[in-house]
Amino acid sequence: METLEAINKRSSLKAHLSSREIEPEKITKILDAARLAPSARNTQPWRFIVVQGREAVAALVSSVFFEPNQVVNNAPVIIIACANPGDDVVIGGREYYLFDVALAVENMLLAATDLGLVTHPMTALNEDKLKETLGIPREVRFVIATPLAYPAKGSYAEAAKERLQQRTRKGLKEVVYSNTWGRPFEVY
Repeated sequence: METLEAINKRSSLKAHLSSREIEPEKITKILDAARLAPSARNTQPWRFIVVQGREAVAALVSSVFFEPNQVVNNAPVIIIACANPGDDVVIGGREYYLFDVALAVENMLLAATDLGLVTHPMTALNEDKLKETLGIPREVRFVIATPLAYPAKGSYAEAAKERLQQRTRKGLKEVVYSNTWGRPFEVY
């Protein structure tokens, strides 16, 4: 799959998770894609915890998710993305760790799509319980989590088809300006 194809096909599909185990090589490829993301001043502040195995996933979901979801319990893997804000760059009062982790996670989501795996970025977790459950140091912040799974039925394309047909995005003319704010950008 080409990069632009993966971007167009990526969809959040937490309702389509199979409990089928994921090959370790695929998990490694996905994590390596995250590791290769750019970051402010190359600080690479991201850290990932791979929670895998039916019991570990179920325990995590039941203890730290605000709305425990039986579908997410089916996932063979949940990846937790964190960062220590103290390890990152602050420029003009802006902390860049959230942006940096988001870049790494997007690489991860696109790599998973390319490999035919389902993801769904999630933030509705109790950070204090998460830290306690996974032994995360107090200074480290939870940023986002995603289940990682094969589609429950058929291929990724079949699982994503309905969701992609319903997906709406603003047009380029609504979000892109030319040279100054509000000046229309010519779309070709």
